[in-house]
Amino acid sequence: MKKKVLSAILSAVMVASLVAGCGEAAAPAPAAEPAAEPAAEAEAPEPAADVEEAAEEVAESEVAEEAAASGELITVGFAQVGHESDWRTASTKSAQDVFSEANGYELSFVDCDNDSAAQLEAVRAFIEQGVDYIIIDPIVSTGWDTVLTECDDAGIPVIVIDRTIDDSDKYVAWVGSDFEKEGKAAGEWLKAYAEKKGIKEINALIIQGTTGASAQIGRTNGFKAIADREGWNILDMQTGDFTEEGGQQVMESYCKSYEGKFNVVVCENDNEAFGAMTAMDNAGVKYGPGNDVVLISYDACKAALQNVLDGKISADFQCNPMGAPDVDNVIKTLASGGKPEASIIIPDNWYALEDAAVDFSVDGEPQTFTVVTADVVSSQLY
Repeated sequence: MKKKVLSAILSAVMVASLVAGCGEAAAPAPAAEPAAEPAAEAEAPEPAADVEEAAEEVAESEVAEEAAASGELITVGFAQVGHESDWRTASTKSAQDVFSEANGYELSFVDCDNDSAAQLEAVRAFIEQGVDYIIIDPIVSTGWDTVLTECDDAGIPVIVIDRTIDDSDKYVAWVGSDFEKEGKAAGEWLKAYAEKKGIKEINALIIQGTTGASAQIGRTNGFKAIADREGWNILDMQTGDFTEEGGQQVMESYCKSYEGKFNVVVCENDNEAFGAMTAMDNAGVKYGPGNDVVLISYDACKAALQNVLDGKISADFQCNPMGAPDVDNVIKTLASGGKPEASIIIPDNWYALEDAAVDFSVDGEPQTFTVVTADVVSSQLY
């Protein structure tokens, strides 16, 4: 599409230049008798000073006509993390809905199945295809500078979605959630909730996400910052790789190693929480509001909010998966010659039952809870 649009622009500019050149070559008319008045319906010619503006209008018209006639689509390559969770499935569907042929796109989608090497290969394949834009949801936050330099050399803009890249700045924009704020929110909520319920001591177990993923790093660091400040005891931290199976395996190990010693479990996504609940059910551990263990989760997918409503998950901190429309806006801004914002934060919500929707702040900013009801669950989009 780019080459044809460029051709149309050049053609329009050449036509405008010829018009301007002919005007300059014409000698001034000699003095003569005044010409007869033109017919009333005749239009006076545009002054020569408007040639440049007319050329721009011609160029825009030619570009529009060329694009419409060609029927070509904007080509986008998306290197997705995988399919490890309900959240990821929702993120993928959002991208497939937005970057559709009906919306003027041709999407090349690769599920990288949590394989970092496969993700780098996918990006290089997009470069070989000569796509117009590349979207990356990075499995891990490092190891990106070389391939992003290759994208830059090829003149292909890269947009990063969801997770972040820490070792390169060769991308035009990042769209996603503030993971560290999510972790801090969980910690500040737990402090306020414990005070309300008279819980004097916190002994926490953390089931982390995929090691090295920015979501894992941010949520771990955010929660741990509050835990360290409050003097809580973090008994253990192990990765469940953001999967239900991983969450269950880690929690089964925790139930054996720390039997009777923990009263808080933090799962760094909903699917890990589902696995942890199965493990605790099998071990006879009572969890949720009013029980022995406070269970905290992240993502706030529909199934998890149902578990909040059912009194199993004590609080759930959203990470909104619907980032594709914001990426679409970035692409439109770039296509029109504009400069998008470098960092676009997607707003998140915090969810709990009314009794657990306590007041708290994150870095001095007061937070509000969405009280979970049946209507809230049914209206959740993912």
